[in-house]
Amino acid sequence: MKRILITGAAGFLGSHLCDRFIDEGYHVLAMDNLITGDLKNIEHLFGKENFEFYHHDVTKFVHVPGKLDYILHFASPASPIDYLKIPIQTLKVGSLGTHNLLGLAKEKKARILIASTSEVYGDPLVHPQTEDYYGNVNTIGPRGVYDEAKRFQESITMAYHTFHGLETRIVRIFNTYGPRMRLNDGRVIPAFIGQALRGEDLTVFGEGSQTRSFCYVDDQIEGIYRLLLSDYTQPVNIGNPHEITILEFAEEIIKLTGTTQKIVFKDLPKDDPLQRQPDITKAKEILDWEPKVSREEGMKITYNYFKTLTKEELRYSEHKDFTKYIQK
Repeated sequence: MKRILITGAAGFLGSHLCDRFIDEGYHVLAMDNLITGDLKNIEHLFGKENFEFYHHDVTKFVHVPGKLDYILHFASPASPIDYLKIPIQTLKVGSLGTHNLLGLAKEKKARILIASTSEVYGDPLVHPQTEDYYGNVNTIGPRGVYDEAKRFQESITMAYHTFHGLETRIVRIFNTYGPRMRLNDGRVIPAFIGQALRGEDLTVFGEGSQTRSFCYVDDQIEGIYRLLLSDYTQPVNIGNPHEITILEFAEEIIKLTGTTQKIVFKDLPKDDPLQRQPDITKAKEILDWEPKVSREEGMKITYNYFKTLTKEELRYSEHKDFTKYIQK
């Protein structure tokens, strides 16, 4: 039985990856320090013989007993609300955490896939974004702590690949949505649906002309799975190229949820990307992958998931107490 370590396992994507690899017959070792992850996302896996959970911070030394065939490094705050509250921890998990896991992969002779992001492109001057675009990132802006953590993560991963001959893979993840997203985490879909379910007006930043491309989680997981098992070592975009403006999307949410609330406009945050659309030519050619789930279908599933939340969870607009993680 193949053994795989998944970091950030109690998070949105991490938990879905745990499900996929359990279903594929792997022995899954899940690791998370639960800063932003939630055990409820993986509690259905507890008790399975081929599942283990380690409550651990990957910025500390990482030891896993026994052999490892694969490592998926998905530990990182991923929403603006989170990484603006814990900027140092965000930088550390992208640098120290990645270094620790690359060292573990080298020791175990394991293949490692690291989760990068479309944010490495910053506010892009090239559209759609191809993997050979170097990006337009403000290194000292508020979003820089996340963008640069991911850019460094890619650099050190490639250094381990070229210098040590380590088997590495890099996925650049574009906006992904689906069940288990955290409500009110600052990202577009849970923010809009949460506001609709609470009877609040939908907040659009700027004029709403900025664009995003949303990929359903099952499609994203399939792309990651194929990339891990491929022979390709350069970064690959995984996302849905169907682009939509934020204002148009807000109108779709109003139609989906049947809310009577209106759309209100607020100032655009600093360095918020104005365009975001992946070029997935490489994924199609190398992985024979492209998204299958339409936004209409995926949003119905996601909305039905959020409707199952309790009134208390819907009111929960603040997040975990990050005080103990904040370093001055």
